Amino acid sequence: MAYSEGQKCMFVTGGASGLGREVARYFASKGWYIGIADIDEAGMAETASMLPEGQSSTHVLDVTNRAQWASTVAEFTAATKGRMDVLFNNAGIGSGGPIEEMTDEDIDLMIAINFTGVISGTRACFEALKNTEDSCVLYTASAAGIYGVADLSVYSATKFAVRGLAESHDIEFQKHGIRSRSLMPGFIDTNIISEVAEGTNQTGKERLEEAGVLVSPVAIIGPAAWEAVHGNKVHTPVNKMAKQLAFAARWMPGRLRKQQTQLADVGEVLGPAEKTDA
Repeated sequence: MAYSEGQKCMFVTGGASGLGREVARYFASKGWYIGIADIDEAGMAETASMLPEGQSSTHVLDVTNRAQWASTVAEFTAATKGRMDVLFNNAGIGSGGPIEEMTDEDIDLMIAINFTGVISGTRACFEALKNTEDSCVLYTASAAGIYGVADLSVYSATKFAVRGLAESHDIEFQKHGIRSRSLMPGFIDTNIISEVAEGTNQTGKERLEEAGVLVSPVAIIGPAAWEAVHGNKVHTPVNKMAKQLAFAARWMPGRLRKQQTQLADVGEVLGPAEKTDA
């Protein structure tokens, strides 16, 4: 089975694991054709094996490389006859720790992937989205893009930036028939936080939960992405934590600021330049 003319399709960055994989699985279960893009070829193959046979394609993509963006989008749209219903602009990494202890390389890489690479993706996919009726670019922002998180300051800033892209493009792209949406998840239970943290005998998940931080099952992200793509809201907070943050940031910012001091070491759960799902 290959792409069928008229079949809805999605191009997913960061599709080798985590949120990208789960959203790919969910949309494929609805009959969509999925383009899986990542630098991790083994992970992409594993994701593809979870989807109905012949209902996906894989594309090696470093999102910081504009030439690769052009070639992978060309590969995907050649298979789909130019169609792209949704770009899931999802790939991202996160580094934790106090900003004065971060390396220049970690900071530059995070900005390059989480922000510049996201812009490059939207630009590379723009024509395909414009030529597809009722298309959508879905960005992965974060609960860390609702209110800043100590020891995740650069990561948080990139997610505020992605949030801004979603809002700007929702207005800018209306004349082209393209909707713009963002997912704003709190911490999600994926392989990234299931690993034992360096210097401890606890997983990242265990450390987060010990600090009182809600970690949600990855299964919630597929329906949330579906709701975001098909709904009218620009931003979709995902899980109770993100929804509470969104409410508090709007109505009780002073109280939220005090509460955030209790989570000041959350960023240390993430090591240098790791993929992240929040």
